[in-house]
Amino acid sequence: MKKRSIFCAVIVFLAAYLLSFQNVKNVNQQSWIRINLLGYSPTGIKIAIWASKENVSPTSFEILEKSSGKVVYTSKLIKNFGAYGPFNQTARLNFSDFKLKGVFLIRVNNITSPDVIINDEVYRGAADFCLRYMRQQRSGYNPYLKDSCHTHDGFVLYGEKAGIKDSTHFDASGGWHDASDYLQYSTTSANATYHLLMAYRDFPQVFTDEKKANGLDGKNNIADVLDEAKWGLDWLLKMHPKKNIMFNQLADDRDHITMRIPKEDNQYGKGFERPLYFISGEPQQRGKFLNNTTGTSSTAAKFSSAFNLGAYLFNKTDVNYSKKLRDKAGTAIRFALKKPGVTQTASVKSPYIYAEDNWVDDMELAAAALNFNKAKTVKNNLLAAINFAEKEKVTPWMAKDTAAHYQYYPFINIGHYELAKQLDGEEKLKITDYYKAGINEVWNRAKQNAFYRGVPFIWCSNNLTVSFAIQCSWYADLTGDNSFAELEQANFDWLFGCNPWGTSMVYGLPSWGDTPTDPHSAFTHLKNYPIDGGLVDGPVYTNIYKGLIGIKLADEDEYAQFQSDLAVYHDDYGDYSTNEPTMDGTASLIYLLAAKEAALKPKK
Repeated sequence: MKKRSIFCAVIVFLAAYLLSFQNVKNVNQQSWIRINLLGYSPTGIKIAIWASKENVSPTSFEILEKSSGKVVYTSKLIKNFGAYGPFNQTARLNFSDFKLKGVFLIRVNNITSPDVIINDEVYRGAADFCLRYMRQQRSGYNPYLKDSCHTHDGFVLYGEKAGIKDSTHFDASGGWHDASDYLQYSTTSANATYHLLMAYRDFPQVFTDEKKANGLDGKNNIADVLDEAKWGLDWLLKMHPKKNIMFNQLADDRDHITMRIPKEDNQYGKGFERPLYFISGEPQQRGKFLNNTTGTSSTAAKFSSAFNLGAYLFNKTDVNYSKKLRDKAGTAIRFALKKPGVTQTASVKSPYIYAEDNWVDDMELAAAALNFNKAKTVKNNLLAAINFAEKEKVTPWMAKDTAAHYQYYPFINIGHYELAKQLDGEEKLKITDYYKAGINEVWNRAKQNAFYRGVPFIWCSNNLTVSFAIQCSWYADLTGDNSFAELEQANFDWLFGCNPWGTSMVYGLPSWGDTPTDPHSAFTHLKNYPIDGGLVDGPVYTNIYKGLIGIKLADEDEYAQFQSDLAVYHDDYGDYSTNEPTMDGTASLIYLLAAKEAALKPKK
């Protein structure tokens, strides 16, 4: 017995020594293998990235079964690219022809990857997981906190054009907080609502019913994603209470004065009531900053589209609600036509706004959506949509390497997709070619580096990445052309760890991988509440980061060795530019994850 105890003690000592040695080795590590931490499907495209600070390029790689350590695959399918970001050498390791299921490790020159998960259910439940963040963002009654907030909203500003005196009260409670702050924007909320509605329409088989309409545990015979979409629709109805009244935002950047739990908002001069900004179609200024609003179309058209898609989906289950949405869609499109142009958000204390600068894409979608509730396609609606499509064939950010914050929003032209589905022949080909042209703009940048990174590192770059992956997927679905499949997968992989920092950009997903732990969020910072499923903003150009106001890292940068003159990303509460989660980006991700899961399971 004594000998056995000594033997065990020696084993423990050796294990501790080896672990200590491994930790020292990791500190001095100069090469890494980046993978999609969430995993890969057996029959899908499977790429890992070799990245090294040394001038070494791999000539082969091998895959080991994790449980046995046995080498089960070797390959020389490597494409070298040279320097990128913090690395001197990078390469794409292609193992798409490896079809085994299980948990594996990739090994190159004695460097091993994190666990490589391959199976048919690798994306199962991921979209539903991200719905947790949407529920946590709810204003009004918040099911995560099991408490209510912002129940006094709000008092009107700039309502003179509709005969509304300043400070008149309208009920605007509900909806979602936009990000870690508690502002609420009609543009992002309408876009998020549309993505959730689309996710249910296109992939109903992936969503479950585990929550009631109020977000608490229980079933109500409605998919949770549709409950969440209805939460958005209900708030949009409040933001368009009458045919001549529509509001663009609730609260403003005075929100940013402090971090607090949402029910503690009281900094707007009227107790717990917050300001409602009427859509006047003209520039608005609070404090010293004037926005560049030119009209009413960009926001109002988003309302109309969401209402029409909602009316279509609820028509079989709630006829009265469907009719209400249909009626509001009509008044919203007329509001959009009052003064063609963009409606930007208003700011009081800082120059940072959602500087949306395009609107014909919103009108294209609104025109196409007018046919959702028609027994027969109305040709005039298609002609109107085609006319708007031709005015913005390619979403402008795709042809650029930079843009202002939310300058071209949404980051994907949903109208092209909804319109193309209603067309055929040459008319359909013309619209899908617009998608192809935009993808090629990004591809021309992406093909120059191993990560296939062509999306610019502007604020909310992860949101653009999600949207671009969706556009690639839609193009393939509409045309049958899969020539961009590897580019699409690269953008998906980027979000889940196949990036220079080796981290997933989604809080808590996957549970076994490196994901954000210290986001710019009051929930985590003040209360240690997990913000499961929240997609963070993502890396930004280093020159943007250095020019931002009020950023100071709270802790030592664990990704310091992966920062570069190109771009930075920090998992640090003090960096609101790269590590703040957003509601609308998460809603878009829910659609993308639903598409990925649906591709691996049969339709109901």
